[in-house]
Amino acid sequence: MPKMNREKKEKKAEKRKKLKQHVAQKGELGLETEPKKKKQNLQATKEEEELTAEERRKLERKLKKERKKKEKQLMREAGISTKKVEPKKHSGSELALAYLTSWSENRGEWKFQKTRQTWLLLHMYDKEKVPDKYFTILLDYLQGLQGGARDITVQKAEAFMKEFDGSEAEDPNLLEKCERIRQVLQLLS
Repeated sequence: MPKMNREKKEKKAEKRKKLKQHVAQKGELGLETEPKKKKQNLQATKEEEELTAEERRKLERKLKKERKKKEKQLMREAGISTKKVEPKKHSGSELALAYLTSWSENRGEWKFQKTRQTWLLLHMYDKEKVPDKYFTILLDYLQGLQGGARDITVQKAEAFMKEFDGSEAEDPNLLEKCERIRQVLQLLS
């Protein structure tokens, strides 16, 4: 039994090798005549039919990878840059504020996103991350807050208030933060 499997594997490996050689030659056939090309194409299709779909797919991927590698090498030799320009990724604050704006302006197309809500709840007291313009929208958003998120937000706000009541600092940023905390507590309590 193992001998038959080995023989099958060897036959398949030989077929793959032939097919790979054929496909590699296919790219170099530009100077040859048409009848010869047709004959080789017929051979290739017969060999491809004998391979399983999985083997054919693997072989195609491998050959595509080799072609891309050759293309990159030619591009480098020609002095052309091959670096890809990646699209700019938006920051968490940009995405969260866009989410909040979408909620306020277009509720029909708005969709709840837990990560955006979590970011907003974590950073809502920071004036730099959530400007006043968005904070008023956020207060409206918080009115609909439900369940555990609401309870945790109230608990955190109360803990912040206790922390800031104990301090006697007159820092303007701290005062703004305290004002925001009071607003959230009034709204949710």
